[in-house]
Amino acid sequence: VQLQAFGGGLVQAGGSLRLSCTLSGRTFSGTNMAWFRQAPGKERDFVIGSSMSGSVYYGNSVKGRFTISRENANNAVFLQMNNLMVEDTAVYYCAASSVDILSSRAARYEYWGQGTLVTVSS
Repeated sequence: VQLQAFGGGLVQAGGSLRLSCTLSGRTFSGTNMAWFRQAPGKERDFVIGSSMSGSVYYGNSVKGRFTISRENANNAVFLQMNNLMVEDTAVYYCAASSVDILSSRAARYEYWGQGTLVTVSS
């Protein structure tokens, strides 16, 4: 199973960025997908997740700014980030879980992408 994340970069505060992640080696429609992020010197935090049934679970501070969508036909999940803030700066990781219930706990995710850096400047 492989996850590949794309789309990080440098953006000014208030701007937008879209991250993509593709899954291979596993049935996408039967997989919960999520994005986590890790800022320098901090723990890896849950950002947002999409269950295999399409339910969405938001992490702290991103509701109203970030959305997640998935394209089962293309084995892809997307993270649309709007109104970015400096504190959103982090390495963003795509994660996949076969556990039935969507979780915000990193330990519940068996598969991880390589991470993509998002830097928001003031």
